Amino acid sequence: MTIAQLIPMAINLSMALMVLALGLRASWADAASLMRQPGLLVRSVLSMNVIMAVVALIMAGLLDLHPAVKIALVALALSPVPPILPGKQTKAGGTTSYTASLLATMAVLSIVIVPLGMALISQVFGLGVSVTSGKIASIVFIGILVPLAIGILIRQFAPILAAKIDRPLSLFATVLLIAAFVPVLVKIWPQLMEMVGNGTLIALMVFALIGVAVGHLLGGPLPDNRTVLALATSARHPGVAMAIAASAFPEERAVIAVVLWHLIVSAVVCIPYVKRRTNLHKASQVGTP
Repeated sequence: MTIAQLIPMAINLSMALMVLALGLRASWADAASLMRQPGLLVRSVLSMNVIMAVVALIMAGLLDLHPAVKIALVALALSPVPPILPGKQTKAGGTTSYTASLLATMAVLSIVIVPLGMALISQVFGLGVSVTSGKIASIVFIGILVPLAIGILIRQFAPILAAKIDRPLSLFATVLLIAAFVPVLVKIWPQLMEMVGNGTLIALMVFALIGVAVGHLLGGPLPDNRTVLALATSARHPGVAMAIAASAFPEERAVIAVVLWHLIVSAVVCIPYVKRRTNLHKASQVGTP
């Protein structure tokens, strides 16, 4: 097995381990909680997959961007929650229940939303992009649903073990992800640099900022739910987005570059929001028994 084959495996493994770590803190009731809150479910879909899809299409139409970048923006708007996000959401005060349920629910819904969304958008705007439900199902099943279920099962039958390995597993997954991404960054460095100053980073920054604002507004009356939805609307699953964009540009490294920039830009843009929401959550817990 070559290094080129090991790198994507390491990236996928690290993200799966992050989801497993979330499962170690969740229950089956947590994972299904969003289905018992139809209002919040509708607002979550509206925030992540409807409003942001419109935003992405508007930016793609107004900005003079590389075609692969335009497709990637639309793909990001239709993609589910990224596995790297739940840890940040819970640290910022989000409940494990809504975080786990949003991750699982949007992953399942993406099997239908992504192909239908891309088919509709492609037909209306003549993009010529299609992606199968099977492709999306494979990504979310292996990368999200299975590790989440394994984590929940470990917590259910071995709660002491789950509590012991939660933090070490999260740390290991983060280190592995960083280590695996370094060679990718080196390989596509020229494509990454080409996007500096050509409007791509501005578009991704606007996408992230609007995502935070939209998610926060539609998160409902509970502050912690607003935090979770704001971060989920701002950042999206890289694997799903790349699968969609690569269907139109299979040999285009700009697809990988724009998705990586999205992860970086959304993380940086969300720092002030995460810091503020974390402080507000801590302040609300003062004096709480």
